[in-house]
Amino acid sequence: MKFYTLKVVEIRQETADSITLCFKQPGLRKIQYLAGQYLTLIFRINGRRYIRPYSFSSAPAVDKLLEVTVKRIHNGIVSNYIHDTISVGDSVEVMQPIGDFVHSIPANEIFLWGIGSGITPLISLAKQILVTDEIAKVNLIYGNRNYESTIFMNQLLNFSKLYPHRFLVSHFHTQLKVNPTIPGLIEGRIDREKALYILRELNQENLSLHYICGPAGFKDSVKDALRIIGIDDCFVFSEDFELIKNPEDLQDIHTQQVKLKFENSEFNLEVVKGQTILESALDAGIELPYSCQTGNCSTCKGRLLNGEVKMIGLSKKRDDLLFDEYLICCAHPVTNNVYIEII
Repeated sequence: MKFYTLKVVEIRQETADSITLCFKQPGLRKIQYLAGQYLTLIFRINGRRYIRPYSFSSAPAVDKLLEVTVKRIHNGIVSNYIHDTISVGDSVEVMQPIGDFVHSIPANEIFLWGIGSGITPLISLAKQILVTDEIAKVNLIYGNRNYESTIFMNQLLNFSKLYPHRFLVSHFHTQLKVNPTIPGLIEGRIDREKALYILRELNQENLSLHYICGPAGFKDSVKDALRIIGIDDCFVFSEDFELIKNPEDLQDIHTQQVKLKFENSEFNLEVVKGQTILESALDAGIELPYSCQTGNCSTCKGRLLNGEVKMIGLSKKRDDLLFDEYLICCAHPVTNNVYIEII
């Protein structure tokens, strides 16, 4: 894993609770990334290291700066630190870009589904596709509370002017009174029935691609609608920023003692039921490598040397892991003799 130190050269206020950090590319080692990937930022706050992944809102074919957009979250330690502390001229340590929420399959019709800050990787994808593909039509279905909370509203209006026949936005607002001046505005949340309505209105074809980013319930509703109209799962992609644990999967999990081996040191750790091995290690002050915390990358991969471990909450099947490899961000000890080496 490569690390970089980036300088903040601009901070843009997108909405009342969201800002975009604009980083200058390093002079010698330019950071290569793909639209839809994310950048992992590293901070030390009150003596503890915090690592958070943020999707690029920039696109390599369009933007000279590296941009990530951060929404302030209530009681969010890192998001509040960024909003309240980071200034132009500050330097931030980051990991190399990673993520597989990227556009790689040719298609004439592309749908981007998002809610709130879920727009971040979608705006990156939209910019890249519109600039590099002269044929593809991009449909953005975007849910927010109201006009004022819509991140990138000015950019979306500009895209509609630049690409009137290739970029279409359907806005969904949950406020009681919608703004009639916004074209394509629909009142309410994006549920399965409204997703079906949009798909039928746009006369989408089975060869369309669909990229979804938002809360778990929203993603499930859109995926249900896509299955109803016959879209194969291989044409549907989703970005996951939350680990969903089914309580039933935790029934055989109990508080256990775990031994970790990391950088030639060994640590004895109590992993409380419900916590992952990574969460327990971080609470104990052990600074292990990690990034996404949802089982989608391999930054926190460990090799099981003894005992039994169960991964819970994986949203995507991981065929790339060896039989003794586990992602500790979603791993729970099943036995009391677990010994894992972080690799």
